[in-house]
Amino acid sequence: MNDAAAPITSNAQPSKALHVGLWVVQALLAVTFAGTGLWKLLTPIPRIAELIPWAGQVPAAFFLATGVIDLLGGVGLVLPALTRIQPGLTWLAALGCALLQVSAIVFHLSRGEAANTPFNFFLVFLALFVVWGRRSKWPIPPRA
Repeated sequence: MNDAAAPITSNAQPSKALHVGLWVVQALLAVTFAGTGLWKLLTPIPRIAELIPWAGQVPAAFFLATGVIDLLGGVGLVLPALTRIQPGLTWLAALGCALLQVSAIVFHLSRGEAANTPFNFFLVFLALFVVWGRRSKWPIPPRA
């Protein structure tokens, strides 16, 4: 019998290394985003503006909103996956973090601050890795 025309299917689970890698990246992103969010929310804006000049050049509400978004993104990257309650929110949080960083890149480029964007590009890459991994390759199963 000739099996050459049979479709090739694989029931193999992705590697354990991918699973661990996704968790490591999720944790790093969560610490980065949640930490940045807490810093923006808990540190007086004039003090932050000493390190990041644009913080003092935008409305305070805008700056604080970015802190809230950062914090929510960081929590969303790990909490649904850890609790396995609505774990699909994990990849959506990662997508939101990627979109936030794309917005940051556009913001910095519009201000002539291209030198400030490499880390944003790196965060976009990491967040999209989590989107890819948690959406299609190794999704977290919901709690039974």
